[in-house]
Amino acid sequence: MVDPAPRMAFGGIAVRNLYKIFGPNAGAHVDAVRNGMTKTELNAVHGHVLGLRDINIEIASGSIQVIMGLSGSGKSTLIRHINRLIDPTAGEVLVDGVDVVKMDPAELRNFRRHQTAMVFQKFALLPHRSVLDNTMFGLEIQGIERTKSRDIAMRWLERVGLKGFESKYPNQLSGGMQQRVGLARALSNDAPVLLMDEAYSALDPLIRMDMQSVLLDIQAEIRKTIVFITHDLDEALRLGDRIAILRDGEVIQQGTSQDIVLRPADDYVASFVREVNRGRVVHVEAVMTPLRTLAPSHVPAGRTIAADVTIEEALRMLVGTPDDEAIVVDATAKPVGTVSFRQLAGAMVNAHDIGQQAGGSRANVA
Repeated sequence: MVDPAPRMAFGGIAVRNLYKIFGPNAGAHVDAVRNGMTKTELNAVHGHVLGLRDINIEIASGSIQVIMGLSGSGKSTLIRHINRLIDPTAGEVLVDGVDVVKMDPAELRNFRRHQTAMVFQKFALLPHRSVLDNTMFGLEIQGIERTKSRDIAMRWLERVGLKGFESKYPNQLSGGMQQRVGLARALSNDAPVLLMDEAYSALDPLIRMDMQSVLLDIQAEIRKTIVFITHDLDEALRLGDRIAILRDGEVIQQGTSQDIVLRPADDYVASFVREVNRGRVVHVEAVMTPLRTLAPSHVPAGRTIAADVTIEEALRMLVGTPDDEAIVVDATAKPVGTVSFRQLAGAMVNAHDIGQQAGGSRANVA
């Protein structure tokens, strides 16, 4: 199989001081919201609805940024500002340093055709077009010659596991297969920014995990800037390089998976992470004993474990071996600490102790 050639990584996104108020006189109420008027007060007093309040998010080029929250938190409203399907009431949305909010209609059409692609929750396939023709749709809009469009589309259909289904129609495919068509269509455009709005939430759990794996495998090759909306924390933790959690249109917390799990900003975030399998998220560096605190006689010999592997993976490495303890090494193979089987097993269930240890251990690794 010949993989599609990846383009250079572009697509860094900066959302700055973004507000969205729904209503006929939205701009008149921005200052009131800035000064602390709540969503409930805005609706009760002025009959307007607060969608987003002072959103500030920096998304690195080539990374996966997950936006999560419950229904009504503003997730879908936020992602639709990036390609300006929704106009903000105030604020900036910068893609590669260019403010999408200030684009004129021609610039915006060009931006949507060439710099962004979107994968929807409901697949959004055209029922009268075959799988191949659905995949080629964006390329047709760009005016690319049909033979070239067909070659590009076929390569991506093969990459997402749909070779041999190109002549089928959407109603002949399962939900998971339809979502693969949607992903292939988005990737065929070769846009640096991929927007995925609850793309997998309509799928059964096993198919959903399979699609997550497909996305991660492809992302390892092509390094798109992906904004992924979900209400599922396990999905967020698996996919996100960084996660932002929204509530009532505000960002409550943002950081890495480990940041969110170890140091929830408030009770709302803590309720999200309470049942998380921390072994799949937390790294060894967060629970190790720093090397500088140990006497040389207490440093074990033999097995080493990388500081950035997960607790679950480290436990697998020690299970069935005579080693109860191992040296933790950083990316340069320099010893930075030690960790025992007992420490790893305890960390799987005791989140409070992990959080207490994490700050010091991380500092020593750095």
